[in-house]
Amino acid sequence: MNRPVSNRRPARRAALAAALAILGAGTAQAGSCPKDKVLTEPRKIAEAPDVGIKRETLSIVNLTGWRGTGDLRLRTRRLTVAVGGVVPTHQHDDRPSIVYVVKGEIVEHSSFCAVPILHREGEWTPEFGQGHAHWWENKTDKEVVLTSSDVVPPDMLDDPDM
Repeated sequence: MNRPVSNRRPARRAALAAALAILGAGTAQAGSCPKDKVLTEPRKIAEAPDVGIKRETLSIVNLTGWRGTGDLRLRTRRLTVAVGGVVPTHQHDDRPSIVYVVKGEIVEHSSFCAVPILHREGEWTPEFGQGHAHWWENKTDKEVVLTSSDVVPPDMLDDPDM
């Protein structure tokens, strides 16, 4: 018996494939804040500028209406961070994201950690939650490559800082 194929199936499969690719690409969660340095309330962090970042959108899945999500997109990008480059200060209050370190190592400055956090090649980190703000910097002598997947409304798709 043949059943009609829903238009949602390709979007669901693509979203699942993207999530599995990111999670399966590395088995180690990225460096984390030392337990004695984790803050229960977010601290104010520096407003770091956007320096030396190349952003390339790899894929977008339209999630509109899927399980009541509203008008949202699942976006996967490759970010190349130049030597001395800075991913500017940004928030994840309502923008869940997963970042995978493809090449190199990078330092994160988080509103919920009293010290910088080192993220190394092959590691991943989730980003989400009220008050979660941070910025990243490449302090090495080689470029860093990250893959980032996040859920955004359509008006954020072309925002170079997001």
